[in-house]
Amino acid sequence: MTREEIRARIVEIGIIPAIRVSTAEDALFAAEAVCEGAIPIVEVTMTVPGAVDVIRELTHHHPGVLVGAGTLFRVDTARRCLDAGAAFLTTPGLDLEIVNFALGRGVVVFPGALTPTEVMAAWKAGSDFVKVFPCFANGGPSYIQALKAPFSEVPMIASGGVNQTNAMDFIRAGAVALGIGRDLIHQDAIKRRERGWITELARRYTKMVSDARSIQKEFGV
Repeated sequence: MTREEIRARIVEIGIIPAIRVSTAEDALFAAEAVCEGAIPIVEVTMTVPGAVDVIRELTHHHPGVLVGAGTLFRVDTARRCLDAGAAFLTTPGLDLEIVNFALGRGVVVFPGALTPTEVMAAWKAGSDFVKVFPCFANGGPSYIQALKAPFSEVPMIASGGVNQTNAMDFIRAGAVALGIGRDLIHQDAIKRRERGWITELARRYTKMVSDARSIQKEFGV
């Protein structure tokens, strides 16, 4: 897929599950469960042991799934992730070195940002999206809404503290997508290998995004 197609696919799906588990086996299980729940995209964080190999495994056996690399701190790690097949790169904070590297490779990238200054810097650097993180701890949906006033053209991904209670509010506030971790991929579900738990949550979140967008379209809110 081209960079434009990947960007459009992320917006279409509207949810980016962040896989942050303790083993590579757990990561593969979580990714497959999420995909069964109709979310064909995952972000494999570099906190997962053997994360690069997990990316390689997922891209090889699940070609229809968008697999990205998250929690990146170093360009050399980002390079290894791309070589393994990662379709996008994301960082927890504003790292312009990684942004520039991704742009040089023609790859979708969305750095983390929190302040208006960081949002502006990320967007001016050429980022495809800006991931507002940690979002809930800094005002939640109301903070996204406040940022969208001066940055109406910047596509924002709300990440950090997104859950079933506030997911629709984040979309209605202006987020184009949601980054969701433990509130979608519960650690107990991983430990017990309860695939259906994760799959059901994935379906719920997908419906929430769809319903919130329908409300936006109908009422303009």
